[in-house]
Amino acid sequence: MSMNKRHFVAAGMGLAGLWTAAGSSHAAPKAKSVADPALLTISGAIAKTNRGALDPAIDQMMGKHGIQFANAYALDAAALQRMPAVTIQPTLEYDSKPHTLKGPLLTTVLAAAGVAEGSPVQLVLRAVDGYNVTVSMADVQAWRMIVATHVDGQPMALGGLGPQWAVYDADKLPAFKDKPVKERFGQCPWGLYHIEVKKA
Repeated sequence: MSMNKRHFVAAGMGLAGLWTAAGSSHAAPKAKSVADPALLTISGAIAKTNRGALDPAIDQMMGKHGIQFANAYALDAAALQRMPAVTIQPTLEYDSKPHTLKGPLLTTVLAAAGVAEGSPVQLVLRAVDGYNVTVSMADVQAWRMIVATHVDGQPMALGGLGPQWAVYDADKLPAFKDKPVKERFGQCPWGLYHIEVKKA
């Protein structure tokens, strides 16, 4: 499925209400190792956690997307920036031009939550608009999928492709390189904010 055909659920879930809730006097419990707002939350079959259960009053978007967890691992921008970065230059479907994307390997991000490379797991990658895909750890490794945080040297913004984009270098992968550019990135949710790890 082409990324420009994603069905946006933002209108149906009332983003205005999310901004109102974010500006209210209720503060979410601060994660032990997250100093700034969490940008990516990993839950499910993980070995390390740094935050408690989903709070239906505070974690509104996750609740609207049907996400549930007793504990999770949250990463802020600084945590993602400290991870070794990989750079790729795929041709993007939006303008059919190559762009430089940079960020840690998805396997590196998962390792922070105690998910070992090669684990027999499925990963549900969920974007802020509700778009989600399920990929295997084997595919994530074979595709050298990254959690891109920068595009063409600039941090990716919410409202653009960011703040994170789970993506691969489709131009170099046999499974995608011969497809039309608009059909290469269906497994790559931009606006990535949650990863659920499921035992296969």
